[in-house]
Amino acid sequence: MTYEKSCGALVLRRGKDEVDYILMIRHRRGGNLSFPKGHMERGENEHMTALREVYEETGVRIRIRSSFRKTVHYTPSPGVSKEVVYFLCRTEQTSIRPREGEIAEVLWMPVGEAEANLAHENDKVVLRAAIEEMKSDPMLIPQGELI
Repeated sequence: MTYEKSCGALVLRRGKDEVDYILMIRHRRGGNLSFPKGHMERGENEHMTALREVYEETGVRIRIRSSFRKTVHYTPSPGVSKEVVYFLCRTEQTSIRPREGEIAEVLWMPVGEAEANLAHENDKVVLRAAIEEMKSDPMLIPQGELI
């Protein structure tokens, strides 16, 4: 069995309308909405991978300051076991851009509409956990600083 590990983040921002929005991507291949994530590279820790992947896929720079860490496991193809680690953060950055050639679309979606637009149960589980974290103590997710 081959093991793969990816890291990413659920990135939130508060709109001028006082609504929380979450950063979502749609890959060219597959076409489902999801959260930015990608494979760890040699020499990176989980946070480094999440920071790099969010920026590469969406153009959004983040800083992870929350203790939220949610891991999901699945088998994307026969003989492959995959672990994905997600973090949770906020940003004030509104500008986004999809990674050319890989990402078809990047968008800010109201958090309340996100689950209905996710195709994979693992993504829904991570989103639900993040929402519970925000409800239990909103201060656990401090406003991130732009790098």
